[in-house]
Amino acid sequence: MSEIPETQRAWIIERRGLPSKALTLRTDWKVPSKLKPGEVLVKVQAAALNPVGYKLMRVLPNFAHSGRPLPAEYDLSGVIVDGNGTEFSNGDQVFGYVSTGGCGPGFYLYNNLQNLSELSQATSQGALAEYVRMPADHLVLRPPNVSPIEASGITLVGQTAYEGLIDFGQLEAGQTVLINGGSSAVGAYAIQIAKAKGAKVVATASGKNEQFVRNLGADEFIDYTKAPLHQYLTEHPPSPKFHVILDAVGLIDPSLYTHSPAYLAPNGIFVSTGPMPHSTSASELWKTVKTGFHCFLLPTWLGGTKRQYKIFLVKNKKSTLETLQKMVADGSIKPPVDSVYEFEDVLKAYDRIMSSRATGKVVVKVDPTVT
Repeated sequence: MSEIPETQRAWIIERRGLPSKALTLRTDWKVPSKLKPGEVLVKVQAAALNPVGYKLMRVLPNFAHSGRPLPAEYDLSGVIVDGNGTEFSNGDQVFGYVSTGGCGPGFYLYNNLQNLSELSQATSQGALAEYVRMPADHLVLRPPNVSPIEASGITLVGQTAYEGLIDFGQLEAGQTVLINGGSSAVGAYAIQIAKAKGAKVVATASGKNEQFVRNLGADEFIDYTKAPLHQYLTEHPPSPKFHVILDAVGLIDPSLYTHSPAYLAPNGIFVSTGPMPHSTSASELWKTVKTGFHCFLLPTWLGGTKRQYKIFLVKNKKSTLETLQKMVADGSIKPPVDSVYEFEDVLKAYDRIMSSRATGKVVVKVDPTVT
């Protein structure tokens, strides 16, 4: 193992704005030199982008993000270079995610990545750096049947999909699930997890992505671009009705939920990753407020929807990460990768994920020797 340098390259969030404005490539960023008990130092091989990354850059003002400046992003794969007395040894190949600090309650609004207790313990690190200090319980060994590039994007979307379907949706073998946004990163993992669980999967996406979601294991496909989804499902209800609906898109229009008695079983559960406005415009924010009112505040005796609606905060669980590790190792989950970019081309990688056309993860090679 080569000697650990004192400085490194890292893409640093300096200010609010789109990635082209918010990020700076630094070559003098200090490599963490002091580890707390339970922490390890990872040499990053690859990092995967998440929509929450650029959305937080774009909307959170500096006063709400006291951790700035700090490296961007969360998901990574890498090599342990200081096991620090944990379960890991130097040279172990791992994947996981690093919690970034200083985001405050904004995380409740954007993709629900962490709860406040995690934020209070955050390390002010990020995955778009050559070295990362992070808790050992946010990592597991990388199975040899997946590459560092494939493994880099597993953790957040995998945990989101698993917790949404299994922990909150209580999906069981033999049931039927609708996954709205099957070609999204969360949706792609949700399809595979649901199939591994023994469920029947109906997935939505645009027509151009039909083969992609079918290759992941979807039993039936709905092109959401041909008609409003709630209208199509009301006119063509499944039999039996869905046991779980997982909204992996973050809808800010409540229609799919408010019309769900037509296609969601009476004891069924509507699970959402949380309404995700695309901007801070008045119309987007109003739709989000409207969704919150219909889903949380309107009682059934005043016309509220008679179905459970659950929005959840993804919490790091080593047991869930280990389950995903086993599913990857046995082939139940095949990590989909949309595209791979060099470290110097991070802004191009953000352009790709911001296009909303990516199917699978957008990955950045932090270590140029990784294949």
